[in-house]
Amino acid sequence: EAVSRAEPSSSEASPAQPPKKRTARLYTPSEKAEILEYAASHGVSAAAVRFDVSRYSVYDWRRKLEAALDGKGPSPTSGDDPAAIRQQRDQEILNEWSRHRGLGPSQIRNQLRRKKNIVVSVNTVRQVMEENGYRPPKVRRHEHIERFESVRPNHMWHLDFVHRHIHKASAFTLTLIDDHSRFVTGHGVDDAERADMVIETFEQAVARYGRPEWVMHDRGAAFWSWRGISRFTRLLEELGVDQIAVRHKEHNGKLEVFNANLAKELFNVHRFYDLAEMKRRLAAHLDWYNHQRTSHALGGLLVPADRYYGRVDEVMARIEAGAAQSPDVHAIDLRDRELELFRVVQRNGVPELWLMGRKLLSLA
Repeated sequence: EAVSRAEPSSSEASPAQPPKKRTARLYTPSEKAEILEYAASHGVSAAAVRFDVSRYSVYDWRRKLEAALDGKGPSPTSGDDPAAIRQQRDQEILNEWSRHRGLGPSQIRNQLRRKKNIVVSVNTVRQVMEENGYRPPKVRRHEHIERFESVRPNHMWHLDFVHRHIHKASAFTLTLIDDHSRFVTGHGVDDAERADMVIETFEQAVARYGRPEWVMHDRGAAFWSWRGISRFTRLLEELGVDQIAVRHKEHNGKLEVFNANLAKELFNVHRFYDLAEMKRRLAAHLDWYNHQRTSHALGGLLVPADRYYGRVDEVMARIEAGAAQSPDVHAIDLRDRELELFRVVQRNGVPELWLMGRKLLSLA
């Protein structure tokens, strides 16, 4: 027997639209106290209607208040006002920015997360900074198609000069940067690009940190010779360090980024009285860069010293655990650092003994 079935009406065919979600808002402790007081006199439902708050929130606040009276947690009716919390947050942002005027919003966000365990969005930091006069700098950078990264510290160092004028006097700053960690292993300042300063700075860095396996630089006269062998190349051969001389600065992207940040954070921010002051500020800035300045290239929360000394896991664990609230979170204990002080290598079948990056003996 055929059974007739009624066609569903249009109202039955279309599913009911879900109710719009309520936009959550924050209530101050005094507002919560007023709502709970009204709920105690007129009931939770009446309080929810009068103050446009969900009954669940009222019950939750009541439960927390009862627990607080028994000493089992904080009271919802006491604590800092959200406006005061925002004001304190904004002040922390401005304080960090005032100390390092060359840093951008994302860098300030990372500094606060690492140093004080303050979690805030980049957009919030940018808004606060822009309201107080921040304007992003225009930095021209070249595209780097080929990208490489060393797998360990001291595998490769980059060397480069930066030219600035200090009261019409030329100042050439040489920096040595570890490719794996972005750690500055050495620097020097002179009034010209001279091989003497390159050799002296490199030897001091090797004596302090050990020798790298490779170095990369441009074909400037202080590094490279088109005829014969340069003095720096001869030193590298004596130390057993391989040399890469690039034709274009685009091949040395890490140093290009470093130099742009150095200009933005130091040279374009301070006016130096003379060359001596510039050297003092440069040394202090590079020490801060190595041990306190977070790096986007290292994930945002790490500083170059973390990776160079192999302390990444320990530092990240301290940050995630909230230990960054300590003012000394960036002060890495270097007493247990591992450096390659003594080494035995074999080159072309000939054993060699090395100490502190210098060849002591060749058993040829």
